[in-house]
Amino acid sequence: LDLGELTVEEVMVHRTKMRTIDAELPLDAIVAEVLASPHTRLPVWRERPDNIVGILHAKDLFRAIAGDRPRASIDLDMVVTPPWFVPGTTSLRDQLSVFLARKQHFALVVDEYGDLMGLVTLEDILEEIVGDIADEHDVTARGVRPQPDGSLLVDGSVPIRDLNRMMDWHIPDEEATTIAGLVIHEAQAIPEAGQAFTFHGFRFEVLRKARNRVAALRVSRLED
Repeated sequence: LDLGELTVEEVMVHRTKMRTIDAELPLDAIVAEVLASPHTRLPVWRERPDNIVGILHAKDLFRAIAGDRPRASIDLDMVVTPPWFVPGTTSLRDQLSVFLARKQHFALVVDEYGDLMGLVTLEDILEEIVGDIADEHDVTARGVRPQPDGSLLVDGSVPIRDLNRMMDWHIPDEEATTIAGLVIHEAQAIPEAGQAFTFHGFRFEVLRKARNRVAALRVSRLED
């Protein structure tokens, strides 16, 4: 296993894919957000989405509202736990060891400047070892929509590793983390909508561009 060669940044959930909660929402709205989420832990932010102030566990929230105490008196700050930040350059082997030592399996990932990059869980690392771990609440293939012709409509922010796992493909991920990043790397430019590229045995057609970001693509595997 190459857990010492892979970093947290390579397997994390990117911040644009994170499900988070605004701490200023009414408690009923927060409960609705938690019930609608397939995850039991959700980052809580205040003032701006990248300012994470705590982690809300669904069990802690429901325990707080289960008694006779009026909901209006419940302080969310007393329910959330402090966020744990780890550098994106941490190796998966080291992060796995720290997860086990701290008996935690959820951490927020930051870059060298302390800016939020995403989140990583113990499950993300275990899936590098044993493959996908699915349960009845998992959201399947988020950002990937299979088409009748065999192609896929893919959000640009979908990680290459996730797409490879879903489809049992082997698109290289050494030079880029996301599908959009790979296309930009290979094209050596930010492509326009309508442009198409063929490399690594696949065809990548840019469907939508948002400012300087490749937002959506059609990915087709070429015949051998």
